[in-house]
Amino acid sequence: MATLGMSAADRAAVDAFKRDVVEPSMTQLVIVDFWAEWCGPCKQLGPVIEKVCAAYADRGVKLVKIDVDKDKFIAAQFRVQSIPTVYALFQGQPVADLSQARTEGQLTRILDQLLAQLPIQSEGADLAAEVADYIAMAEEVLAAGDAERALGILDQVAEMAPEDAAAVAARGRALLALGRVDEAEAAIDALPEAKAKDPALAQLRAALALAREAGPAGDIAQLRAAADAAPEDLGRRFDLAQALMAAGDRDGAADALLAIIAADRGWNEGAAKDKLLTLFAAVGLEDPWVSAQRRRLSAILFT
Repeated sequence: MATLGMSAADRAAVDAFKRDVVEPSMTQLVIVDFWAEWCGPCKQLGPVIEKVCAAYADRGVKLVKIDVDKDKFIAAQFRVQSIPTVYALFQGQPVADLSQARTEGQLTRILDQLLAQLPIQSEGADLAAEVADYIAMAEEVLAAGDAERALGILDQVAEMAPEDAAAVAARGRALLALGRVDEAEAAIDALPEAKAKDPALAQLRAALALAREAGPAGDIAQLRAAADAAPEDLGRRFDLAQALMAAGDRDGAADALLAIIAADRGWNEGAAKDKLLTLFAAVGLEDPWVSAQRRRLSAILFT
């Protein structure tokens, strides 16, 4: 903003804006909230945006509130025509218009997207990157079958970021692989309510539900023989599927459940399909294995 020909008050406003907004925005995401004391919607949004920005402060987010009645020159520079008007600035430039966001959920989604795209500098961002690296390492170890080592890595992450939903989910899967179902459930229960609703925990919840419902693995050979001896008895086939899930044989469990659906898709009020969908959620809906099984299910349901 040029200062030539401006009044002393306007120059002071520009200097303050550079100090409070432009300079911090070189490394941080600065949220500028244009408001006024007489503005009812501003007063409704104010506490919400203040709460969200405070929660994101350690991730490099700073909130600056500008009263349009006191800083008319700055408001004019941004061509503010109605309030509340909320912009996100990075490196001195607007990168997003948050004016239509009115709830915590809407604001957090936008901030998460911006922080994932911009090179924001903050201690929280550095910690988040370190946590993500450890989680990725643990996931690789867990996929290789070493649940004990994966849990050791994730125990360290739990000390660094005890409320990180992705870390809790990964640690819960490691505990589950070791048969420690109660501890995995306790890890979710220990989270604050808002964190416990994080979508990252959906896969773990589905896996826990399967573990609870399946119970201990039975004699699979005996259950398979019983199911094969009476193919019309779908309850036996379902028991086999439960045992296969408890044993970690997702292919065998899917085969058994799909066989039930093919024979009678409405059996036991759709219990086989419900169980199969829970299995999909436990494995992860983006997993290629789930995509392949979904195609098999569709072939049964739509042919």
